[in-house]
Amino acid sequence: MAQRYFALTEDMSSQHRWLLGDPLDEQGEEVSARRFMSGEPTRFNGRLRVPVYHPGTPLDFTRVDTGGYPVVTEKVASVLTELAPDDIQLFPVEVESRTEPYFLVNVARLVKCIDDEACVEVLYWKPEDGRPDKVGHYRDVYGMRIDPSKVGDARVFRPWGWRVALIVAEDVKQALERTGATGMEFTDVTGPGSQRAEPQPLTRSHED
Repeated sequence: MAQRYFALTEDMSSQHRWLLGDPLDEQGEEVSARRFMSGEPTRFNGRLRVPVYHPGTPLDFTRVDTGGYPVVTEKVASVLTELAPDDIQLFPVEVESRTEPYFLVNVARLVKCIDDEACVEVLYWKPEDGRPDKVGHYRDVYGMRIDPSKVGDARVFRPWGWRVALIVAEDVKQALERTGATGMEFTDVTGPGSQRAEPQPLTRSHED
């Protein structure tokens, strides 16, 4: 059976969930989201600290306030390390008021795999939009579907042109679910999609 793929987002259904802010370096300065949203390996020297933007129930999988990249507990990090060691980087972070280990996940694989025809709708930047540097790139993707034949050996990745999405293979999804980790939501992005246009969880692109 062909591998299926799922968009991994944060479960927003709990009214009492916490919210995490953007990571800070040792000088207390915010670290640019671009560093962890490129779909490529990155380097960071020093310690990272993640503030709790809004107190609430801690989760095993949480996307930081504006970056769209996840901060996870050790059991989530262990699954990603075991099943997708070449696709991700883990950076230890100190989460305010918590003593257990947390990790910021940088997804270090970028795959050109969005199936435009199978998506509900895709919009591209046009010359009249006033952004010549972005012409031909995705502006919005609704009801995203991917072409599995273009994924190759990637198990955890971001799709080229729409890096706000985080995609995992089905075996990674199943392993994460077996841990009982909280805060995760999965949406199948393989095969024919619904004709009801639903925006992706983050509609603000980090291609800027």
